[in-house]
Amino acid sequence: MPPVPPPRAEGFTTSTEVPLYWCRHGDPSRPALHVLHGGPGASHDYLLPQLLMLAELGRGFELVFHDQRGGGRSKTDAPAPVTVDMHVADCAAVQRELGIVGAPIAGYSWGALLALHVAVAAAQGAHDLVVPPWMLLVSPAPYLPDDRARFDAEFQRRQLSPAIAALRAELHASGLRERDPAAHRQRAFELSVAGYFADPAKARDLTPFRVTGRVQQSTWASVDGPALLAALPSLRVPAIVVHGDADPIPAASAQATAGAIGARYVELAGCGHVPYVEQPTALRDALAAFLHSLPH
Repeated sequence: MPPVPPPRAEGFTTSTEVPLYWCRHGDPSRPALHVLHGGPGASHDYLLPQLLMLAELGRGFELVFHDQRGGGRSKTDAPAPVTVDMHVADCAAVQRELGIVGAPIAGYSWGALLALHVAVAAAQGAHDLVVPPWMLLVSPAPYLPDDRARFDAEFQRRQLSPAIAALRAELHASGLRERDPAAHRQRAFELSVAGYFADPAKARDLTPFRVTGRVQQSTWASVDGPALLAALPSLRVPAIVVHGDADPIPAASAQATAGAIGARYVELAGCGHVPYVEQPTALRDALAAFLHSLPH
């Protein structure tokens, strides 16, 4: 895996309740694309280096990332729960402070769901947001209770499968923890996320990350999935929804999202939840074709 290049610029917001880490990659002369990472409670790092390919789509973009409240370099010790409404307000503040109000949005997993909340809030006139001109929604997280339950059950089934159990036992017996603790941590991380992949071996190419559990839990507890689904048909935002055919998230969840907003739906073959690692060429081609279809 190639090294992650340093950002062109980085810093922390001063207009938010919690200082949020942000960074910019790519050509500053090109239009901004606001990229939202998954989690919740994670950070932008695990999207890199692969998703830097977004900067090369179309006529090129400057990519703007931020670590969402409670994760990565935007951690907070505040005891109050972190909610989806806070994340939406933070996105609005980041866009204002960095001068990218009204930028298109690319969201991965939870970030795709956050992008939908941002677009709905903008359509409703909240937080001085501007409706994005288009959105790239990659592997959107499930937000209806039944879909989330099916995802949880399928992911656990995969993690407990004989194949992954054998790999876990092999690691335990290897003595790697004592010989090379860093390599052991890397391998343990790979096995912890193997169920997300069509080919568990591809987990080695995912940049390791951590999730702040309390942020993840409080954010998900604040998501009203049925209310979001009811609001989506009012959106008039061109979008693409990309989903892997081997994603533990049910395809019906991604299809319902695409149908509700009239988005293009693309299903990638031989792909789990992380297409930018498993099927980067197919993902790039799908996103490029969508952008080419937009009026210029």
